[in-house]
Amino acid sequence: MKKLIALAFVAFFSFSALAQQVDLRKKITVSGLAESEVTPDIIYVSISLKEYFKDNNSKNRIDITTLENQLVRAVQQAGLPKESLTINSLSSFATRDKKKNPEFLASKQYRLKVNDLNRYNDIIGAIDPRGIAYTNIDSYDYSKIDRLKLELKVRALQLAKQKATLMVESIGDKLGSAIDIQEINNEIYPQAYRTNNMMMKASAADQESSAEIDFKQIKLSYTVNVVFEIK
Repeated sequence: MKKLIALAFVAFFSFSALAQQVDLRKKITVSGLAESEVTPDIIYVSISLKEYFKDNNSKNRIDITTLENQLVRAVQQAGLPKESLTINSLSSFATRDKKKNPEFLASKQYRLKVNDLNRYNDIIGAIDPRGIAYTNIDSYDYSKIDRLKLELKVRALQLAKQKATLMVESIGDKLGSAIDIQEINNEIYPQAYRTNNMMMKASAADQESSAEIDFKQIKLSYTVNVVFEIK
């Protein structure tokens, strides 16, 4: 008998606890969307320099140091800090290979950070075009991206609240506090861009290299799903 009473008490308290867990509040679920597009203002460009023989004379080599000095000087004249230019890689065993093969041409790859494509064009234009193996865009970004993300999330949340308020008040109720907030982001960093003569290769002595770049914008889109209580 005592066991039966004890089991009855356990069942009663379990049922009471379960009943307390059921949320009987009236709720409304809405979503808010905020979007923005920005033009990248940070561009990372790879530049590859390669030695060449002037006038096709193997004894008249324009070495990698000369080309590198041109690049460094051009970066300085563009007003960029020295840390904007870094070395990505260089042809391995250049000294050894030159001794074994006088025809060997050393190369170096650099990474340049710029925020103005006009500066980039000025820098490339200051380098002997015959010493440029190629240039290419590695990536790009927006300097105020973190602040913009936060602003969009807040805007999406405010729009969700405005929508919920309008809907609830239309039926004579009042909107209560937010019960649950979930955010969904859809950040698009397009890698596609249009370039003219962006992959530049050395050719004739009078070759002029230029780059015209049309960036696609970075698109940020945030959706916030919010559950509000209805008073």
